[in-house]
Amino acid sequence: MFKFDLLHTCKQTGARLGRLHTPHGVINTPAFMPVGTQATVKSLAPYELEEIGAQIILSNTYHLFLRPGHDIVASAGGLHKFMNWKRPILTDSGGFQVFSLSSLREISEEGVMFASHVDGSRHMLSPEKAMEIQHALGADIIMAFDECSPYGADRTQAEIALKRTMRWLDRCKKAHGRTKKQMLFPIVQGNMYHDLRLISLKETLPYAKCGIAIGGLSVGEPKEDMYRILDTLRPHLPTDMPRYLMGVGSPDYLMEGVSRGIDMFDCVLATRIARNGTAFTSKGKIVIRNSEYKEDFSPLDADCDCYCCKNFSRAYLRHLINVNEILGGRLVSVHNLRFLLRLMEDMRTAIAEDKLGDLIKEKFIQIG
Repeated sequence: MFKFDLLHTCKQTGARLGRLHTPHGVINTPAFMPVGTQATVKSLAPYELEEIGAQIILSNTYHLFLRPGHDIVASAGGLHKFMNWKRPILTDSGGFQVFSLSSLREISEEGVMFASHVDGSRHMLSPEKAMEIQHALGADIIMAFDECSPYGADRTQAEIALKRTMRWLDRCKKAHGRTKKQMLFPIVQGNMYHDLRLISLKETLPYAKCGIAIGGLSVGEPKEDMYRILDTLRPHLPTDMPRYLMGVGSPDYLMEGVSRGIDMFDCVLATRIARNGTAFTSKGKIVIRNSEYKEDFSPLDADCDCYCCKNFSRAYLRHLINVNEILGGRLVSVHNLRFLLRLMEDMRTAIAEDKLGDLIKEKFIQIG
């Protein structure tokens, strides 16, 4: 039920044009996945996501485990029916969230014991539990439970986390079994240590059947460090499956990632900054709540084809954001996601025409 077709490789950059087949539809790659952490992309309805070109969305195992509970989602018929999203879904394993809890969690070989951020109740999230939850949620693509060592970790810490991630991956595979309805993506770790990254990739590859993820980046490191890690991994990554760079979603990171052969991305950035009144535009980011837009009756971005830009002015959006009207955050969210999805569309076209390098140069000059 899963298949990846590599359609073309850009002669300028080596970027890849592909097509990932899943039980709920085809994903044209490279692709950006809007994040619907709690079974919703904040404030947006499924039809709006379809209208702006979202092919797949991501939901979060940790949050859905705590509320409403994976058993309730399963009783509803799985995430697709629960949230009325008919296209593909990817769920992360919850690992990044529990490791981010810092003082609220305890790591052991069994898994991670953590205190809920909601009510303080204690839970164990293990590789087996992460698989159980994701099976119940019913996403098309599910992620292995891994240990994400923090940026700045020393080599010993990074190596311990890497080895534990591999042991947990083996347990995830066994718990996942042979189901053909969900594809398990393993995750490459190793922090900022190039040799550990290569060891992780080598040991992870036997578990990768139709996709592989790169985790532990975009966690506070300088962008140059991220790019160096991707450059180290690139010659050794499989060519016959999609490569997923987790947690990356600013325009510059997307362009740099695609040019380095990455096929899938996700990030909450677009909707998070939208709710605070920051918008991506073809001329660079703008903060729409600023006074300079008080009497600016032009669209948010004249080059954008989204509902927001076709119907509303900067002055109106500024008013909504500054008086805390929900519609303001909704409209800027629609725009920001459409901006990123359209960027991906443009890059897919450029890859097919062997012109991605030219497009990226042009976009960097425009966007800044």
